[in-house]
Amino acid sequence: MDKKEWLAKNFEERRSHLKAVAYRMLGSTGEAEDAVQETWTRLQSESDVIDNLNGWLTTVVARVCLDMLRSKKSKREEPLDDEISELPSDGSENPETNFILADAVGPALLLVLDTLTPAERIAFVLHDLFDLSFEEIAPIIDRTEENARQLASRARKRIRGAKNSKEDSNRQKEIVSAFLAASREGNLNALIKLLHPDATLRADETAVKVAEANKAKGAPQFKKEIKGAHNVADTMNGKAAAAQLALINGLTGATWAPGGKPVVAFRFSVVDDKIADIEIVMDPKNLSATTIEIIESNSGR
Repeated sequence: MDKKEWLAKNFEERRSHLKAVAYRMLGSTGEAEDAVQETWTRLQSESDVIDNLNGWLTTVVARVCLDMLRSKKSKREEPLDDEISELPSDGSENPETNFILADAVGPALLLVLDTLTPAERIAFVLHDLFDLSFEEIAPIIDRTEENARQLASRARKRIRGAKNSKEDSNRQKEIVSAFLAASREGNLNALIKLLHPDATLRADETAVKVAEANKAKGAPQFKKEIKGAHNVADTMNGKAAAAQLALINGLTGATWAPGGKPVVAFRFSVVDDKIADIEIVMDPKNLSATTIEIIESNSGR
């Protein structure tokens, strides 16, 4: 058997697994097929540098899916029911693969996965559904191991909250609205009461640099990570004058959109009626992969 035949044979043996990984990330059988085909194309051109074929294939299909998720400009248009009725299959009856597909594939999960950022989705799927370590996941999404762990944790909380009702969504809107109002008013005590005692504010590198450059103009002084309700409240106190309430990947958050173009996204995680996590996204690549819908005009300016 020559090298090309060996690669084809081993790739076909792993095709069902790769489809399952891609489908969980993309939620579309057609897109999953495309991702697997692109992985096969890359395998043929890069096979000389592969030591661990299993690990390499999973890593590459994940990176392909990540690129596809980031390039999406809007939610997919295919009906979910049609997608569910056409589970990835190459015609083989593999009990392990069938179990993987049946475990959590459904309209509810796909809808919740759609609310995650691409990096959150990849971290959650690879770790929680396919048992990859965060050490393996980190280079795929260009994050540190600890960041990958945090992304999966946030995704996991959102998945667990998939059963949230409209009432829960309305409650999150009330809490985020109250937080923005307290920030605009400079009401430090109200901010602290709205935050979980262990609340964390995280800002990406772009947000940290922009905040520092605009320090003299009164910009909030973001850091990579700020922990504790008092510290988070102090950072945001009096700083939300230009913020607008918005849906960020389907969940209530906030944005600053001068001229109607969002330049920053504020993502909130609410647990037990308290804000547990705030994420500041300004990196253009990540911002372009974030769905932002302004739902309330700014009344604070």
